[in-house]
Amino acid sequence: MSALIIVESPSKAKTLKNYLGKGYVVVASLGHVRDLPPARLSVDIKHDFAPKYAVVKGKEKLVKELQQAVSESDKVYLATDPDREGEAISWHLATLLGLNLDEENRVTFNEITKTGVKNGMAAPRKVDLDLVDAQQARRILDRLVGYKLSPFVSQKIRRGLSAGRVQSVALRIICDREEEIRAFVPEEYWTIEGKFAAGHKVINAAFYGDETGKIEIRTEAQADELLSRMENAQFSISAFKKGTKKINPLPPFITSTLQQEAARRLGFRTERTMQIAQQLYEGIEITGMGSIGLITYMRTDSLRVSDEARTAAADFIRAQYGEKYLPKKPNFYKSRANAQDGHEAIRPSVVTLTPAQVKPNLTAEQFKLYDLIWRRFVASQMANGTLNTAQLEIKGVRDDQADRFVLFHASGHSLKFDGCTAVYDVGEGKDTMLPLDLKADDPLKPRSIAKSQHFTQAPPRYTEQALIKTLEENGVGRPSTYATIISTLVKREYVERKSKQLIPTELGEAISKLLKEKFPKIVNTKFTAQMESDLDLVGEGKQDYIALLHTFYDEFEQTLSKVKSEMDGVKIQLREDQTDIPCEKCGRMMVVKVGRFGKFLACPGYPECKNTKPYVVDTKATCPKCGGKVIQKRSKKGHTFFGCGNYPDCDFATWDKPTNDLCPKCGKSLFRGRGGYLSCLADGCGYKVKAKKEKT
Repeated sequence: MSALIIVESPSKAKTLKNYLGKGYVVVASLGHVRDLPPARLSVDIKHDFAPKYAVVKGKEKLVKELQQAVSESDKVYLATDPDREGEAISWHLATLLGLNLDEENRVTFNEITKTGVKNGMAAPRKVDLDLVDAQQARRILDRLVGYKLSPFVSQKIRRGLSAGRVQSVALRIICDREEEIRAFVPEEYWTIEGKFAAGHKVINAAFYGDETGKIEIRTEAQADELLSRMENAQFSISAFKKGTKKINPLPPFITSTLQQEAARRLGFRTERTMQIAQQLYEGIEITGMGSIGLITYMRTDSLRVSDEARTAAADFIRAQYGEKYLPKKPNFYKSRANAQDGHEAIRPSVVTLTPAQVKPNLTAEQFKLYDLIWRRFVASQMANGTLNTAQLEIKGVRDDQADRFVLFHASGHSLKFDGCTAVYDVGEGKDTMLPLDLKADDPLKPRSIAKSQHFTQAPPRYTEQALIKTLEENGVGRPSTYATIISTLVKREYVERKSKQLIPTELGEAISKLLKEKFPKIVNTKFTAQMESDLDLVGEGKQDYIALLHTFYDEFEQTLSKVKSEMDGVKIQLREDQTDIPCEKCGRMMVVKVGRFGKFLACPGYPECKNTKPYVVDTKATCPKCGGKVIQKRSKKGHTFFGCGNYPDCDFATWDKPTNDLCPKCGKSLFRGRGGYLSCLADGCGYKVKAKKEKT
């Protein structure tokens, strides 16, 4: 008897084979095998939004191979990922392969380890059609918005644009922040800092107020008046309070917090974080163990940890750090109210596999992410850390003003017990402890008291980390979609990355403004969050997805029809950047335009002169093969790479980023590659050096 198991990826198939042994054949579907064809709407609106699925182009041969494998098997199990998307893939596979949906042939693995696979295979179930309906509803909603709204936006702004349901809300959030920054008016304020000597030690303290209470210093004149009150004042300690403060461990990661911390600590973009996490989940070849999934499933918003994993962590902590590093009672963390509790939090599948042990088998990026996940989980199961704290109040009184005084405050801390911070730094910073031998009424000698001018700062632009946090707080999208949302906005040039910031382009702002004015509901965070909640209800079997689609689409169609009528003949003009490149045909200076395939140069004399030419970004580097200009190029999939401007005569191309630095050996341009190395790519040179950290 043979059993066929179908998963999505070859690496996952390889890891499963490591545990299943003989009698099982494991094959990969390579993701979705059936979907809505992209060339048309593929949704029958008149017949309750019936989707018109087709085999994904290029997978016809794979489907036939799967059908053959099914015919040769006694039993078939669908083992796609344990989420809505995975459930939908299983349903599509079952439909295409003629499997019985009333049969218990669906298995899931929260972790791909011996225990995880054994537990998953021991609990087969039917394909969850409620989860499938939730995924279908999301897919159809996104198709309806995208295919109905995108042509309108393209017509009013420029050809080839798209407007996605959740993507447009994220764009609005970024554009709204840009408007806040432009409208921001800085306000002046001042601070007064004092240095006071206590014996041989110096205490830094900040001015707080006077006998009337706390004072906000708004002008230099106000600061000067306060400084004059401090002249010839006698300073002493008016209060000194010592205490302790707990450092609570942070919860284990969920998808969104992993994305945020990987961006903040490791500099990983969201899309890359999820790619690496998928690799760690599906399986890595570990010396002496074979292929093993190192982490649990990485698409989750639950903070639940299994009893087995909690016990294993406690045993590990006790053995490695000692009993005092364990809390008196195990730590439990509460998930958000709207969290789906289908999976555990993200954790190492085998806690005793330390980062140091598996490092030889991992790439640098895999190691960094596994190390982050492992440390966060272990620390989440440890005892609190403890800080010694001190708070000091300093009073200044002049002899001629006994009833008036000024107050300075100072505080400090030092580590008393590291606890969870022995494994995972929670950002308490270095020790700043005040001298502990101080007491009330001790005199202090002022070393210096100085004023400083400041201005309030505009709210910062969003980074990927900050945007993900905002999307999650507002209930917009799901953590598993954040990477796609951000990469789509950047790829379509609605947003650009500069020094880790997400800055809307003129095109992005034009689209956002149009949607905000004409389709306020579509880009409303509360409406989108409610839609996510409704989709959750569909997945729970509490909401009919056809009714949900009607509720949304019937109103959307009316709004779209009305707006089209109102804006008939209206075209939104974008600003065009003029260049110093003359048109070869008429002499006018060409302007930069943006088409469906990106930027290009065009003559501003259109329609009299229709001359266009490619837009070339000169990197200022020279080609190591022929000495020509190295220019920025774009692949068919939209990825940026660099190549020689003399193509096709010269075929030099690289993913490494050109720099202005020259090779000390041969004098040719150096390129920055992975790992932060500057390398000379000239044949036979071989020069390579670790570069200084580059701002991204």
